[in-house]
Amino acid sequence: MTSLPTETAKKLGLVIDLDTCVGCHACVVACKGWNTQGYGAPLSDQDPYGESPSGTFLNRVHSFEVKPAEAPAQLVHFPKSCLHCDDAPCVTVCPTGASYKRAEDGIVLVNEDACIGCGLCAWACPYGAREMDQAEGVMKKCTLCVDRIYNENLPEVDREPACVRTCPSGARHFGDFADETSNVSKLVAERGGFDLMPELGTKPVNKYLPPRPKDQAVEEFDILAPLLEPVATDAGGFLGWLDKALERI
Repeated sequence: MTSLPTETAKKLGLVIDLDTCVGCHACVVACKGWNTQGYGAPLSDQDPYGESPSGTFLNRVHSFEVKPAEAPAQLVHFPKSCLHCDDAPCVTVCPTGASYKRAEDGIVLVNEDACIGCGLCAWACPYGAREMDQAEGVMKKCTLCVDRIYNENLPEVDREPACVRTCPSGARHFGDFADETSNVSKLVAERGGFDLMPELGTKPVNKYLPPRPKDQAVEEFDILAPLLEPVATDAGGFLGWLDKALERI
């Protein structure tokens, strides 16, 4: 079994704004593309154009319709990936030590050479963030693009996770939660960022920002009402004569 570090020098992670995520899946495509050609073994797909396609993704987006108690229904797009928990059960359950949490930055990774594909980490993860790569026979998960964020050969603007770099609506943010002055720490403080299922005690590093309240719908509003109002109460001219003539029939 692998031990967790007692503390980490940094807490690198993501803030995901559920108010501005539009569910475009650009982050999913960027993640798949980068991790297929970069860190570790490629993310395989099985029968991608057949009747039962399957594949390995490190980031997925789910969409839900929610109905607040006193507000109109709204569609919420919910991106999901590894949350790089401080108390990560996927790490402590691993029998070979393949899953581990780095003391220098808090990123949870998998040593694919040591992974035997037993699936215990997927069973232990309450967020469903682990996926078995059927071609490689090992477990895969979000790495926070560790091969990008420290890559000095890339321009500084590109030294962030591919999902963050590509998000067209600016819903994804990357930074150090151990730094109270970082952009992610400020966002969480200002917008009431929250943990996903905090009752489980995993202490996820990644945070979510709640959707902002939407405008209230006007009750009993008839969209055609303005068009049904009479233009004039007393018609004149030919139309007035025609109206009076028809009344005598």
